[in-house]
Amino acid sequence: MCGHCGCGQPEHEHVHADGTRHSHAHDHDHPHEHATTLIELQTRVLAKNDALAARNRAWFAGREILAINLVSSPGAGKTALLERTIRELGGCDIGVLEGDQATALDSDRIRAAGAPVAQVNTGTGCHLEADMVARGLAELRPAPRSIVMIENVGNLVCPAMFDLGERAKVVILSVTEGEDKPLKYPHMFRAARLMLLNKIDLLPHLDFDLQRALDGAREVNPDMPVLRLSARTGEGMEQWYDWLRREAKAASEAAFA
Repeated sequence: MCGHCGCGQPEHEHVHADGTRHSHAHDHDHPHEHATTLIELQTRVLAKNDALAARNRAWFAGREILAINLVSSPGAGKTALLERTIRELGGCDIGVLEGDQATALDSDRIRAAGAPVAQVNTGTGCHLEADMVARGLAELRPAPRSIVMIENVGNLVCPAMFDLGERAKVVILSVTEGEDKPLKYPHMFRAARLMLLNKIDLLPHLDFDLQRALDGAREVNPDMPVLRLSARTGEGMEQWYDWLRREAKAASEAAFA
């Protein structure tokens, strides 16, 4: 289990393709004890996170705020989607928590699009956690009945495990990534309430198998709707806006249920 999220084993260092390093400890003499320790550590980490996520969820509910956790691999188009949404979604107050390992480049883009933003840098961490979101909210101070978009670190693995207190995870898959992603990363697609298939304007130029991607998503999560859109051209974006409006209304009504 990596020291931050539990996806590796401490004390043996290895380097990922993106340059991040994790340390792992391998105990070949006592593999069963080692596995048990890892499971116990992961359980404690997730239990602590879940408790903080429940606090965030109550905070959102008390203010009738719709919180959306946007998850995807790097380059799928989360920030571009947010930029267009901020500019075009009329009648909705949107604030953004921007998660990245380093820099405030995406925050600058969000601010230029017209929304308040709080930057959350994770360092070597590969995902946001509930306590990071709580700290970001203290800086963002979103208005009651607004929408808070949480742009998670680009990663299709660890963010699936960590509840942030959001109403829904929305997974973004771009057609430039390959149609096999739902089957290769089932935990993420199973955890999502909605899938956005982005960059469909590029379909004529790619060998992306659209039907295979849709079939894979349905196999992993039969109840998950899929919206096809392009954050660049605007095609299909109105469906996304309609979904957000319905969810914002439902979040407000749920506060008094």
